[in-house]
Amino acid sequence: MEHVPVFLEEVTSLLPIHPNGIYVDLTIGRGGHAKAILAKLTKGRLIGVDQDATAIEALKPLLASEPRLTLIHQSFDHITSILNELGIDHIHGVLMDLGVSSPQFDTPERGFSYRFDGPLDMRMDQRQKETAASILATYDVRQLSHIFQAYADETFAYPLAKAIVAHRQHAPIQTTFELVELIKQTKPKKALMKKGHPAKQVFQALRMEVNQELQRLEATLKALEPFVIQNGRIAVISFHSTEDRVVKTIFRSWTVVEGDRHGPALRPEEIPQPTFCEVKPYPIKPSFSEKERNPRSESATLRVVERIAYAA
Repeated sequence: MEHVPVFLEEVTSLLPIHPNGIYVDLTIGRGGHAKAILAKLTKGRLIGVDQDATAIEALKPLLASEPRLTLIHQSFDHITSILNELGIDHIHGVLMDLGVSSPQFDTPERGFSYRFDGPLDMRMDQRQKETAASILATYDVRQLSHIFQAYADETFAYPLAKAIVAHRQHAPIQTTFELVELIKQTKPKKALMKKGHPAKQVFQALRMEVNQELQRLEATLKALEPFVIQNGRIAVISFHSTEDRVVKTIFRSWTVVEGDRHGPALRPEEIPQPTFCEVKPYPIKPSFSEKERNPRSESATLRVVERIAYAA
């Protein structure tokens, strides 16, 4: 299945592209958003970052014909060192598309999908050691139950964790279908009859834990903040409530200054001011036509903030 970028029109309109600006696509994937940004640049520059080597490899033909593009094979939480090494001290815009790309889901060997049988891998960056299989082999019931609940709101987090630990006493869980079968055996019949695949939440939670997605997301957003120039924008596309909460919390810390009614009286110039503002006062959801065209956009949420001032 061809990868279709989510919110393509919204990103190019809400992340206004200045022809000579410097932009960062921190999850360049198969380049859908990147190509739209490059089309609006003249002397500007786009830094494309991805921790998936196959994504970088797939974009090398574009790189060969596109001098305005720089590709970096690295996790996006290294953004400070990436920009420092490139001699960049300011950026006009940032895009983070946190979804797993279609080629990743559709390649059985990557182990991201419960639809195909393959090794329980789930690593975005194949250079790292931790895999989904190693987590299932080493985490105890408490740890497994926590990630299933915290990262995916799995109702049966505890019994699933117990079943996994019991199963590995006589045989390791090494493939996606082995895990799917164990989940189906553990969940009650009533839960199996509900809409949606019964393994969806567990696979989501494992992927997030393998790749430390929430921790890296929070660290990256905080690291980006000082690089964004006046009127520069940060756009983040998330695909489930857990990561959207991280984005919402950090954006709120930049856009809302909590008052202290018990504190000393301050002169107007001493009152803390927000450093960013929300471009839209509500999270953006995909249109009906986009969901029809691209079913994987169903759960997507887009938030965009703009720099209005620098912290003192």
